[in-house]
Amino acid sequence: MATQKPKRSTAEIEDIILRKIFLVSLVDSMESDSRVVYLELAAAEILSEGKELLLSRDLMERILIDRLSNQFPNAEPPFQYLVGCYRRAYEEGKKVTSMKDPNLRSEMESVAKQAKKLAISYCRIHLGNPGLFPSSDVNVGANPSEKKQSPLLPLIFSEVGGAIDGFGGSGSSGGLTSPPGFLDDFFKDGDFDSLDPIFKCLFDNLRDKVRRESALGNFQQPLRALLYLISFPSGAKSLVTHQWWIPSGLFLNGRTMEGASILGPFFHISALPDIPMFKGQPDVGQQCFSEASTRRPADLLSSFTTIKTVMNNLYDGLHEILLCLLRNTETREKVLEFLAAMINSNSARAQLQVDPWTCASSGTFVSLSAVMLKLCEPFLDAHLTKRDKIDPKYVFCSNRLDLRGLTALHASSEEVSAYAADLHSGRSDGSSQSNVGESRLLASPEATALANTSGGVSAQDVKSSSRSGERVKYPFICECFFMTARVLNLGLLKAFSDFKHLVQDISRREDTLSTLKAMREQAPSPQLERDISHLEKELESYSQERLCYEAQILRDQHI
Repeated sequence: MATQKPKRSTAEIEDIILRKIFLVSLVDSMESDSRVVYLELAAAEILSEGKELLLSRDLMERILIDRLSNQFPNAEPPFQYLVGCYRRAYEEGKKVTSMKDPNLRSEMESVAKQAKKLAISYCRIHLGNPGLFPSSDVNVGANPSEKKQSPLLPLIFSEVGGAIDGFGGSGSSGGLTSPPGFLDDFFKDGDFDSLDPIFKCLFDNLRDKVRRESALGNFQQPLRALLYLISFPSGAKSLVTHQWWIPSGLFLNGRTMEGASILGPFFHISALPDIPMFKGQPDVGQQCFSEASTRRPADLLSSFTTIKTVMNNLYDGLHEILLCLLRNTETREKVLEFLAAMINSNSARAQLQVDPWTCASSGTFVSLSAVMLKLCEPFLDAHLTKRDKIDPKYVFCSNRLDLRGLTALHASSEEVSAYAADLHSGRSDGSSQSNVGESRLLASPEATALANTSGGVSAQDVKSSSRSGERVKYPFICECFFMTARVLNLGLLKAFSDFKHLVQDISRREDTLSTLKAMREQAPSPQLERDISHLEKELESYSQERLCYEAQILRDQHI
């Protein structure tokens, strides 16, 4: 009769599980797994305390610190090791569910959970203090001023990644995957002070990932990663308190807001043309519309569909991000400040000639237009049920947007300035000049329409609200309405105007090219050939730009 194997004690089973999780041993033996580390000093200390050389939950943190604080041959770097500990603890936790003894099963499940919690805790400590534990990675600490990619980023991409990104790009994260539950445990339970620098590093990484991406680039992974991070309250708070949420400084302008802010590069993703210094890659015009005159209509239609699809994915993602932040009472005000900063720093886009070095691109403001229209959808219903929330006094009393200088108010700049000054000074002397200015302004078609929309507003009502000296608080619907109107003026409407001028330029150049070709037939010359060749290249470039405008704006029924 075969002898039965002696039954292992609870302490022995716990030791086996913890050795598998942490890849350590307190006994110097020939291990088949080269990753297993013999903790000789820890073993000597435990023996000196009169304890058995068995790992237990009481020794768990002590053993982990010893493993992380020393360098061992063939040992993984700290972050990869800790993620591996979590993964192995998860796997061991699944295995113990098959144990028949309920008490033993409960004990070992508790051990696995504690190991996961410990791995998460030390992951946070390591990422918050990268130089705390020694590493065999030569890049760690090599240049403290150099911006580095967070090791969490590939795990986040594996969590949010899809099958396809951009124009056929892969959505994979290079084979690195996050253990089930790791990221949720990492971000949910930590305190804000420890998570804040980790979040801010990730936001920097995501901004840099998309800074030079076009509509055909791999932007959807970073976009989904950003949405995932702000789904955690600490992540949302960290984003709006980031120093680059709204850049500051003497040289702040529209182009700085677009390139340096965290959300700016996401809005910059576009199919529309931009100056070479800031143009996203791959080049949409060259990739989709080169030699368009010789392409089959089906090929052009396919390119139009691709651009429309990826841009709508971008609009939807940005809309979700803003909506998530707006629903959070702690971050709502910061979102409105960001939108106001984008608008105010790009007010020069309303001019006929736009300086591309100081103003954000048309692509940015077309994307912003599409997103703002999505934010307006809930209250722009056919029956105008929310129109009482839109207050025309916002034009003159808002501390957020400066709208007083707009000629769209149907009043001269002198009339607008006088009226606005009267509102904010709270004069009540009843001077005839002031009354005439108010009457002319309030009798304008735009002012009348706004007054009718909100049920009627008198000049005295506007004055009394500004006399208090307090900042007027407007409902979100009112702020969103006027912000959207201004963004459309600077963005979508401006893009339509640019498109019109582009078509006119193409027509003029085609006429010039026809004239030059006619001259060549009569008296050919090398200079004439060069002029024709140069003009043909210009027309090819302009044609690509025209088709890009058509793809993103004219063929998108959602804008």
